[in-house]
Amino acid sequence: MFLHVAPPNPLSQQYSRQVGAWVFPLFEQNWRLFAPDPESVNRQISARTMHTTPDGTTQVSGWFDLTAVDNSAVKHNAFPSHTAQNMLRRAWSSYLETHGGDDQPRSQRALMVQQYLTNIAADRIAAHRGGSFESVQLRVVTVPIAAPAAAGVPGSSAAAPKPAETRYLPWWKVASHGN
Repeated sequence: MFLHVAPPNPLSQQYSRQVGAWVFPLFEQNWRLFAPDPESVNRQISARTMHTTPDGTTQVSGWFDLTAVDNSAVKHNAFPSHTAQNMLRRAWSSYLETHGGDDQPRSQRALMVQQYLTNIAADRIAAHRGGSFESVQLRVVTVPIAAPAAAGVPGSSAAAPKPAETRYLPWWKVASHGN
């Protein structure tokens, strides 16, 4: 066990195969126990709605911050619900997996995920804003999390932060919400 946890040295390198064969089946360590899917970015997901009035004009609402709704449900709550913490984040992760960068669904699962994300947005907007609308659009701002500088190590510094990326999804029709 010592050769496994000790800093790399000639002895641990020479016997790495044998040490690994003994350690990993029994004592494997990884971060999955504590952080199964650690985030390397912060995402802020917002939605806006579109409504066509009886005279044919379209009205587009301002952006509504869906991520802030989740954050407020978790903050100051000793036992936040799993859905408050993960529903929107997991829906977005699934959307990224099933849709390419062009936002085109390529399978039935992709269509289901798109509808799920649309329903989350529409239901949350209807619950917080009210009003009627027929379409919803999402905007996702992705901000990379910068690596911290090594504390106390001379000459180390955090890498320059990457710029935020903003992605606008297409307008999606929803079941009529509101009055």
